[in-house]
Amino acid sequence: MGIKSLFGFGQARDKPTNSYAGSALSFLFGRSTSGKPVNERTAMQTTAVYACVRILSEAIASLPLNIYKYTNTGKERVYDHPLYHVLHDAPNEEMTSFVFRETLMSHLLIWGNAYAQIIRDGRGQVLALYPLLPDKVQVDRAENGELYYLYSRNSEENPNFKENGDIILRKEEVLHIPGLGFDGLIGYSPIAMAKNAVGMTIACEEYGASFFANGATPGGVLEHPGVLKDPAKVRDSWHSVYGGSKNAGKVAVLEEGMKYQQIGIPPEEAQFLETRKFQINEIARMYRIPPHMVGDLEKSSFSNIEQQSLEFVKYTLDPWVCRWEQAMMKDLLLPQEKKDYFIKLNVDGLLRGDYQSRMNGYSVARQNGWMSANDIRELEDMNPIPAEAGGDLYLVNGSMTKLSEAGAFARNAGGNLPKV
Repeated sequence: MGIKSLFGFGQARDKPTNSYAGSALSFLFGRSTSGKPVNERTAMQTTAVYACVRILSEAIASLPLNIYKYTNTGKERVYDHPLYHVLHDAPNEEMTSFVFRETLMSHLLIWGNAYAQIIRDGRGQVLALYPLLPDKVQVDRAENGELYYLYSRNSEENPNFKENGDIILRKEEVLHIPGLGFDGLIGYSPIAMAKNAVGMTIACEEYGASFFANGATPGGVLEHPGVLKDPAKVRDSWHSVYGGSKNAGKVAVLEEGMKYQQIGIPPEEAQFLETRKFQINEIARMYRIPPHMVGDLEKSSFSNIEQQSLEFVKYTLDPWVCRWEQAMMKDLLLPQEKKDYFIKLNVDGLLRGDYQSRMNGYSVARQNGWMSANDIRELEDMNPIPAEAGGDLYLVNGSMTKLSEAGAFARNAGGNLPKV
């Protein structure tokens, strides 16, 4: 089916400026200035990138995801909405909600976009969601201004597509969560935008691996007082006997006045370890991950690590949560539902302090009348106290009163206190 028959217009034009297609964005991925090729797979082979992607993907996937309805008194959780089971339990027959969200979040962090095919019934309600690989999706715009998605299928990752080739999906058929971009339609890949930093990380890892593969010693020169007829044979013989980490520490035996002269810069002088450490912090900075979460505890302590964790939720996780919530409400809720329902990822559990801090906070809230016993028990994932036993009572500490009413009880009791 062509674009014309699908939309009733001519060929597509005015594509979003940051489409992955064409040469306009040839800087995406490719070879970095360090000489190392950077793409989604080579980047994930570095421990820093893998750790950052895993931390954020698992954090988003583990958050409680629920649907709420606006009420006269605030909001209430809705369990009978068709989307509840899809988002909370299983978006399709092959994935749990955790795996689905983890997959889409990893797509966001690597490619800068996350796509999922929406399966709807005749009323437009969502029945299932299936991830789409971002590197196979192209966003285009028809002549009438409507966006559509072109999916290039050449593998079996989606059971809903039976034929290979280009498949056109309407915007109503795609859940699209874009990352940071220049036009608000397509996100840019964080890996591609920082490919030089990732390439340097790859180069550092390869240098370290090569260094230890050569017995943890730099290169050197074999000096012979005479003329060698076959220097390559001598070099290969030396390398086969003394090269490699398994031969480290062997005693070399030199004949015919031959001498070994070490050359090269030792890793300590080249600050190899410091460079690797800096590159890990570079990757953590790119994803706004606190260093202690990727294993760098140099500047962390018991006094500040909790504060860093709270900052991770506030400044790193919250923006991603907003992207998810707003994209899901835009693409999954029906137009008539958007004024009554909303979708929320709950981060309250990550913001909870230690046990003593929580108990002190609950005590203040309980004594000042803005939390009941059941409100507190709900936050602690405990069963409620029956209403007849006082579980829903809001109490106020009676030791505090207005200054104008000080001594009112004594006056009413017949006391001789002067009026205020």
